[in-house]
Amino acid sequence: MDALNDFILQLGASPWVFAITFVVVAIDGFFPPIPSESILVALAALSVSSGNPNLILLILAAAAGAVAGDHIAYAIGRLLGLEKFRWMRAPRVVAAIDWARRGLERRAATLILVGRFIPVGRVAVSMTAGATRFSRRRFFALTVLAGTCWATYSAVVGLVAGAWFAENPVVGAVVAVVVALVLGVALDAVIAALVRRRDAKDAAREHAAPAQLPTPDERVPGETATTGPLGTR
Repeated sequence: MDALNDFILQLGASPWVFAITFVVVAIDGFFPPIPSESILVALAALSVSSGNPNLILLILAAAAGAVAGDHIAYAIGRLLGLEKFRWMRAPRVVAAIDWARRGLERRAATLILVGRFIPVGRVAVSMTAGATRFSRRRFFALTVLAGTCWATYSAVVGLVAGAWFAENPVVGAVVAVVVALVLGVALDAVIAALVRRRDAKDAAREHAAPAQLPTPDERVPGETATTGPLGTR
């Protein structure tokens, strides 16, 4: 265990750790199987327990990687569309893309911010934004905000777990990853429930919309805007 702790400490002190964080997070922006959250949380836990890597630089590297990854996914969606490859037609991916398309039409800012915290969701949102020609300038501003919030949140999770196990960096990193996974599942479930509730309310509102009153030219003789034919109620 002491040898493993020493190795982890040396890894955290390496200047390459920031470049590695950037690359891993960027790849995760268009390839969800990469566990960028776990790596970032573990490094943040190591930072609080050993002092390395520098936490501010770690957050900046992760946020920059998140923005880069989101824009790579945006470019893929703009260049290739949403149905070119087989994996794009998988049920879960199709459902995520449909969710992203509806959200971009109704509440783009909220969707991009929320989508950053969902591994498959972030890819679906970015690719859909590219495929639908969503404003690149607006997308950049929103992804900077979303990436910064996501990186800060992940770092805070690592900080809390790392502080509990300051004497053992390896245990602190492992606990931080487990906590992050549990919080991620819970956050995913909460977001999905809120989205379903909002969609249900929107659908109910659309069905409950009053019928449009006929124009004066369409009314029959003797009918007004507030009465029926021949003045009846």
